[in-house]
This record gives sequence, C-alpha cells and structure tokens, in this order.
Amino acid sequence: MKIIDQHYLNGRFTTSNGKEEMEILNPANGKLIGKVTFGNESDIQAAIGYASAALPSFARTTKEERMEYLQRLHDAVMARVEDLQEATTDEYGATVQRSLWSNKYAAETFLYFKEILRDFDFERKIGKSKISLVPVGVTAIMTAWNANSGSISVKVAAAIAAGCTVVIKPSEMSAIQSQILAECFDAAGLPPGVINMVHGRGDVLGNILATHPAVGKILFTGSTVVGKIIARNAVDTMKRVTLELSGKSPNIILDDADLKTAIPMAVNSGFMNNGQACIAGTRLLVPEPLLPEVKRLILEHVATLKVGDPHDEQTAIGPLASCKQFERIQHYIQVGLDEGAELLVGGLGKPEGLQDGFYVKPTVFTGVTNDMTIAREEIFGPVLSVLTYKTEEEAIAIANDTIYGLHAYVSSSDMARAQRVADQINAGRVAINTLYHDALAPFGGFKQSGIGREGGIYGLEEQLEAKVIIS
Repeated sequence: MKIIDQHYLNGRFTTSNGKEEMEILNPANGKLIGKVTFGNESDIQAAIGYASAALPSFARTTKEERMEYLQRLHDAVMARVEDLQEATTDEYGATVQRSLWSNKYAAETFLYFKEILRDFDFERKIGKSKISLVPVGVTAIMTAWNANSGSISVKVAAAIAAGCTVVIKPSEMSAIQSQILAECFDAAGLPPGVINMVHGRGDVLGNILATHPAVGKILFTGSTVVGKIIARNAVDTMKRVTLELSGKSPNIILDDADLKTAIPMAVNSGFMNNGQACIAGTRLLVPEPLLPEVKRLILEHVATLKVGDPHDEQTAIGPLASCKQFERIQHYIQVGLDEGAELLVGGLGKPEGLQDGFYVKPTVFTGVTNDMTIAREEIFGPVLSVLTYKTEEEAIAIANDTIYGLHAYVSSSDMARAQRVADQINAGRVAINTLYHDALAPFGGFKQSGIGREGGIYGLEEQLEAKVIIS
C-alpha cells in the first residue's frame, strides 16, 4: 500500500503539516491501495514562499539553461514511465495502452517546449520601442484527475520555458501518480524552489493559491463550475489565468462521410479515456435519413469494445475513476431515460461479471434532442447521445447551441466541404476525419470551455508579460 504523507518543497520531500487523510481505492476492484495526507494552509504558504524566493534568479536564467532543464525533465519522466503507467492504471483505471501513451506524451511535452525555445525571441522591436517578454511570475498549477501527468507536464514545461517558478496542487485523486512525478522533478535537479508540489483539497489549497498576492498566474484544468470560482477569487489581485474547462463536443457526420470509418471513430471519440475526457465527442449529429444505418454500425462497433480489467491489453474501456463518478453516470443515464431518449445499447447498472469495480455499461442514446439534459451537460463517462439533422445548416446550428466550445469533430469525404463546416463551428479545436492530438497547436476553448490556451508557442506566451521600453 502506498503511503503519501510528504510534499515536495524547495527541492526536498517534507512531511505534511496537515492531518486529514484520504483513502485511495483501485477503481478496477474497489480495494484500498494507498492513503494520502493532505497539506494544510502552512504547507501551501511555504510552497508559495519557496517559489517566490526562487523566482528572481530563475527568471534571469538564459534560454539555453532552461532548454537544458527541459531536457532533464524529459529524461527524468521517461526514466519512470513504466512506474507512471502502472500508477495511472491502478489509481485511475486507464487501460494500459492509454496510460502508456499519456505518460510518454507527458515526457515528450518537455522536449516540445525545448524546441520552441530554440527559435523563440524574447526581445522584439516595434516602432521605436523594445519589447521584452518577461516571466509572469509564480505560477499556480491546479489539475484534474483524468489526465494527470500530461496536464501537469504541459503546464510545468511552459512555466519553466518562460522562466517562471511553480506551485502544483494536483488532484487529490491522483496522489500516487503525482508523487512519482514529483520524484521525477526532483531527479531532474532544477534549483530548489523552482518546482513545488502540495497534495490536498482544492477548496482549501486552491483558494489560497487563487488569492495569494505572490501568485501571478493560475493554470487550471477542470470543470467550468470550479473554473468560475477560481476566476472570481483571482480577480482581486488581477492574476493572469488560463482555464481549460468543460466541454460537450459535437461530432458532425456529413451525408457524404464513409460511415464504416466515421461511426467507429465517432464511438471511440465519445468513449475515449473511459469516457472521462473533456474533448469527448458526446453529441453525435447524423443526417436523419442515415440514422438506421448509423444505429446498426454503432451496435456493431460497441459489441467489439471489451469492458473490464484495465491491465488486460484487450480492454478498450476500463472502470470510472471513483464510486462518485459511477453514481454520476448512473444519474445521467436515468435522466436520459426519464426525458424520453431511446436507449440503443447499455443502460443502468454494471456490466455482467464486473460488480466489484466502478464499471458502467457503454451507453448510447438515440432520439436525443438538443434541449435534453444529456445533450447539454458534460456527463464525463461513456455515454453517447445521437441527434439527427435535416440540413448542413441545421447541423452547424445544433453544434453551436451549447454553452461550451472546447472541441468538435467533422467527418466527410469532401475535405473542402468539411473545412467549410469546421470554420463555422465555435470551438477551440475541430478535428476533420481524425482523433489526432497536435501537441504543438494551442489547446483551449471558446465560451464557457475556458480562457486562454496551453500547449505550443501559445502556451509559452501565456506565461510571459510584454514590457515596453521606449528610447
């Protein structure tokens, strides 16, 4: 059993001053696999103090020095990638394929930012002025539990590239994974105080990070509800914020799409990461005349998806992250039934033979209208809503009829037509005939899916302030 009772502060592991403990359960079987001791106010205050003390000298490091630090961070994470993979599967329930990919991606993120730095100019001339791009300051990083290593690493990499110091408050549900990451950061040998990590509750530590005058920037991934709280708390000290929040992504199947390719891809987009993905394409929009064929292909593909032990390489969908998540998904499935959606496959309860873990039946509703709860709210589980449309214009209108705008998908055999549709969708990203993730492109959302961007050069620039010197 893993006992996590230390935080990473000022280049060393320090016993928590907090006393509150939380049990960590393996979602595949509900068994106890660890305990984490939460930090308290004094722990997070200490972390902020160390980051503040380290900032002046770290902000003056050269681009070449920071490129070396990013290389070291990559190497340290890659050295522990198998440990991270195991922890991600045991603590979160990700399939072994997903957990390996996600942790390799986390390591590679540091190399992406190293390469961005190589040609990045921190000084520019505009008119008679010199523009200096300087670090925004101490950066608070708060992340969700569904993509732990990648979400932390993309934020840390941008901050380090810019010359900022960081305080990380990872999800308390990811303590084992986060502790291994902290060990990687320690092994990379950055100056003390540059990277700090404190485990604990968001409503305790997050509030301090969002209001502390020494924190200059907040990078947050999580729900829109929590993002709004953070933004409200941050405004009194005018902190810069980058918020990557909820989504309810539309997936438009145009009438010229190759359905034998598009429908399996659409199901996969809705069920990716056990359905626990902010970019999941959970609103599937199909031409009304094609619905019978779409339903047949959905049933055919869902039948091939094995639900079960995430350590089994044949498993496509593992358990949800917690009992709370399981209950949340059951609630939404019941709401879908109550509001009159037609259950195509799945439904309430656990799959046969999987009673011990937090498993749900991959569920698809048809007959869904865009005013139904299951079409409007982020469910965060393997639940797909199928809607129909009559015209291309109606499909675009339905896609945009949401408070969110994080991601969208379009399938078509006519790339020019697909591009025209994509141009009209209000989302931070639109993928045409693919589920590919471009790590160098900016990631973030329109509307209530967030503020700002992370990843690539846009993520680096979000960590910088422009100082104008006129002479």
